[in-house]
Amino acid sequence: MKQNVMLTIASLLSILFFTFHLTDDIVRGFEPGGLNNLIGGVLILVVLLYGTLVLAGRQSGYVIILLGGLLSLSVPVIHMKGKGVGVASGIANSSGGFFFVWTLIALGVTGLFSVILSTRGLWSLRRGDSR
Repeated sequence: MKQNVMLTIASLLSILFFTFHLTDDIVRGFEPGGLNNLIGGVLILVVLLYGTLVLAGRQSGYVIILLGGLLSLSVPVIHMKGKGVGVASGIANSSGGFFFVWTLIALGVTGLFSVILSTRGLWSLRRGDSR
C-alpha cells in the first residue's frame, strides 16, 4: 500500500477516534461541553481534515498531519497521568469504560503512526523523492 494512502487512512481514523473521545469526555464531565469545546474541537478537526484530504502529498499537508498526530498522541498521555484510567480512577469499571480506554489506545496508535508517516513524507519531499 502506498505511504500517502496509509497516511490518509491513519489521519482519518485519528479524526474519527478524536470525535468519539471528545464526546466521551463531555459525557463523563471531563470537558464542559460548552460552545468553546464545540468551536475549538470543530476547528481543529476541520484543519486536520483539510490537511489530510485537500493538501495530501504537499509539505503543508504533512505538517498539519504531523501536528494532528502529535495532538492525538498526547491525548492518552494526558489521561494516563495522575490516577490514570484504571480501576483506581473508576473509569475502567464504569459504564462505557472499555470504549473510553479503547479510544485512548486507538488514538495513541493512529497518532504515532501518522507522526511516523508524515515525517517520512516530509523527509522524502526534502530529498526530492517522488513516492
